[in-house]
Amino acid sequence: MPVRLKKLIGTFVILGLVVVYAVLAMTIATYRLADAPWWGQLSYFLLTGLLWVIPAMFVISWMERPSRRRGAPRS
Repeated sequence: MPVRLKKLIGTFVILGLVVVYAVLAMTIATYRLADAPWWGQLSYFLLTGLLWVIPAMFVISWMERPSRRRGAPRS
């Protein structure tokens, strides 16, 4: 697959990931953290604010991998 196509697909995957992740994190926070103390809310939002980076790293590393040429020997 050409690198340009992989980057296009990866961009849409990351955008979808961020939107779904944000909605899910806010839904959980709304129903579970309403009565939580401030430090519980802070730690939840710090954790969830950084946790989306892990799946995004996998998508970005897939996007940056060079494409294999057809007919070229694999090493």
